[in-house]
Amino acid sequence: MQEQLASVLAPYQGQKGATIPVLQKVQEKLGYLSEEAISEIANFLGLSENEIYGVASFYAQFRFERQGEHVVKVCQGTACYVRGGRRILDTVKHELGIQPGETTEDYKFSLERVACFGACALAPVTVIDNTVHAKMTTTEVKQLLAQYQGE
Repeated sequence: MQEQLASVLAPYQGQKGATIPVLQKVQEKLGYLSEEAISEIANFLGLSENEIYGVASFYAQFRFERQGEHVVKVCQGTACYVRGGRRILDTVKHELGIQPGETTEDYKFSLERVACFGACALAPVTVIDNTVHAKMTTTEVKQLLAQYQGE
């Protein structure tokens, strides 16, 4: 792990207050913050593992479990919900066999329920790997998931 993170940590050598940028870069590289990564970050920054975990657990952007290869986010904001967002979410849950916050056993997909993307005119919205899919239907979301599963 130390070798894997050396290039990520090097630019922050001697920088006080670099905790959040370091956590962001490590998560970007690994996909999540493992116990081993937190230990390496703590050693590098001269902080305790508890301090690193305390900072990381405060912010919703940091994950402590491995994400799937594809992250599926389904909006449940008012506009999306009224236009079928709940049915879209139910369809994705059924197709993938997981609940929001979970990852498939093969680590192909993770599912997230999002309160609002701020794209209400495009409702209902589903985002997969930062690609916005607008005005989704249950049929379209099934087809979309099938495309990603076929990769």
